Amino acid sequence: MGIFSAILGNAGSVSQEDLIKKYGQLLTANEEIEMGFKLIRDTFIFTNKRLILVDVQGITGSKTEYKSIAYKNITRFSVETAGTFDLDAELKIWISSEQHPSIVKQFNKSVNVYEVQKILAFHVLG
Repeated sequence: MGIFSAILGNAGSVSQEDLIKKYGQLLTANEEIEMGFKLIRDTFIFTNKRLILVDVQGITGSKTEYKSIAYKNITRFSVETAGTFDLDAELKIWISSEQHPSIVKQFNKSVNVYEVQKILAFHVLG
């Protein structure tokens, strides 16, 4: 992930090995990481059971929130691809019956947003 992309808040892919090393203790029995992305200090992880959002808080980053969202609670999602002059693609996720997306994340062009959509569709649609 380039520094310019990171400054703009665009997420880039993180290897499964790095995610397991850093967040493996969050996983339940038989839970596996399928894909993950890093956004400056924050990370979001797609497992075979849920979506995990890691939100590093504060100036020092000593406080961290780990938010788990079961796929069954995701009612809809959208993926907007990067255009010719766009630097990023966007993912929006709605939880339960909320009017506005609960989660909005931007990806740099190195991320295959079709793969992200495929994982979400697989888990949300069953």
